[in-house]
Parts: sequence; C-alpha cells; structure tokens
Amino acid sequence: MARHEIPLERRTLHGHFSCELEPVLTIDSGDTIALSCLSSGWFTSSRELFEPRDEELDAGHALVGPVAVRGAQAGQVLEVSIDEVTAGSWGWCQAGGWSSPLNDRLGLSDDPGVRLRWELSAGVGRDEAGRELDLHPFLGVLGMPPPEPGVHPTAPPRIWGGNIDCKELVQGARLYLPISVDGALFSAGDGHARQGDGEVSQLAIECPLDRAVLTLNVRDELELRTPIAWTPHAWLTFGFDEDLDEAMALAVDSMLELMGREHGLGRADALALASLAVDLRVTQVVNGVLGVHAVLPHDAIRFTTIR
Repeated sequence: MARHEIPLERRTLHGHFSCELEPVLTIDSGDTIALSCLSSGWFTSSRELFEPRDEELDAGHALVGPVAVRGAQAGQVLEVSIDEVTAGSWGWCQAGGWSSPLNDRLGLSDDPGVRLRWELSAGVGRDEAGRELDLHPFLGVLGMPPPEPGVHPTAPPRIWGGNIDCKELVQGARLYLPISVDGALFSAGDGHARQGDGEVSQLAIECPLDRAVLTLNVRDELELRTPIAWTPHAWLTFGFDEDLDEAMALAVDSMLELMGREHGLGRADALALASLAVDLRVTQVVNGVLGVHAVLPHDAIRFTTIR
C-alpha cells in the first residue's frame, strides 16, 4: 500500500465542509496519508496566523484535505486508522470572557477570563504558572462532508464524522465512519494536545500538529448509521444531537447494535449487559450539537461455555 505526504499549503487547506470541494489527493483504499496541520484557529507552528484566508470559506477549523478514496461509495464505511499523532511545540487554552450557556450559568461571561499558554515537549505540557499535564494528542476533526451541496460549518459533529472532539481517538485507535458521498472526501485537522471529556471551557490545549499519519480503508462488510471506534482498551459508539438525552440514546442504540454484531446478543440482552458493563461519557458540550460516547472495555464481559 502507498504512503502519501500532504504538504501544508494554501491549496491543501480549507475551513468548511463541502461535497463540492475538489480533492487535493486521490488514493486507493488501504493507503496511508501523512500530514501536519495548523491549530484550529489557523496558527502555524511558529505562532503566526496563516494567510491568506477567505473570510467566509475559512471561518471554521483549519482542515487538511479533502482526500478522495477510489471506489468509495456513499453508504459504505471508512475505517480511519490513527497511526501517529505528534503535537507541536506550543498550545493554548482559554476560559471565561464570552457568553455561552455554561459561562452564563457559571457567572463567567462578563469575567475577564484567562488565557493559558502551554509549552509542549516530551509528552508534557507546562503553562506559564509552572503547572504540568501529561499530553494525549489527537485530531479533533476527522470526517467527511454532508451529502447536500453548499458550504457547511466545521463546528458541529455529524454522523459522517467531523468535529467529534473525542479524547479517546489518540494514536492506536481506529474510527469507523459512514461514508456520505462517493469518493469519501475525507478531511482532518484541529490538533488537541490534551482535553478532558466535555471540553467544558470550549477549548482543549489547541495546538498545531507536527505530524499525523492516518490509514484509510473502505469497509464493505459493515453497515453503520453512526460513528464507532476501536481503541486498544475498548469499543466506543457515538451519539450527536442538540439534546443530550437524545445523544445518549443514539450512543446506546449504536452500542446495542455493536454488541449484537460482535457478540451475537439480542437487543434486550445487550441492554441488560450494557447497564452493567458500558460507561456513558459526555464527549463535548460546546459544539452546538452535543456528543456522548458509550464505552465497552474489551475485557468487561467474559463469554464462557456452560455445560
């Protein structure tokens, strides 16, 4: 299988999703792409704002792509193997100082707020006050455009992926996405060096990525209505909706399907076991469309033969 380097330059960057964007690269299923990316706010590794940008078309996250996959058809599944993710040398986060539902509730909308600057090195982030965090870098945006023509914002996650912002999608994970359009038109970006579930301030440690390596495979045998993911520790299923209860229900519904597919369980049986072995986590609450992921550890249920 081939390996393709995507240079970081104006022609490979875009700040919206659209099925009308021309691919910057066309690959075969099973090929690997390697890239670096700007921070979500279009800042370079040297902390400069990338220019030129289009005020309307580049209003969202700085994404690399889209990449077309030969033979990919709408309705199939794209497997995205996350082979490597390396954070850049700096990052930042911010809290308070603007109006949002949570900031309003916490009394921080009119507060001056804080902006923390992080130096990133050897898997550790250190802010200006000397506080340290271990780093777990990942791509916040991995996905494909909606099938409808036009310009679509990058902020909300969708069933075809996008701004999922799941901290579990680190190196070694595999993400499975329903393909929305022929050719797939996959894009990636939004480097995060560290994030908690929920992303409650609205930001992770936002950073450029020095390196991301992804392998894209088209899967014919899977039928998915929502994204799922495999990590070395667990299966994940996702639900996205403006209502958190509905996002939860979608994640659980997808988990029941996964448990049926992987373990041959009926839905009621799977729900009973899920209530004992599956954890629900709030992926993020800041992208307009809220996210919940259900987590089933690989060793949570042991199947034995009863004689």
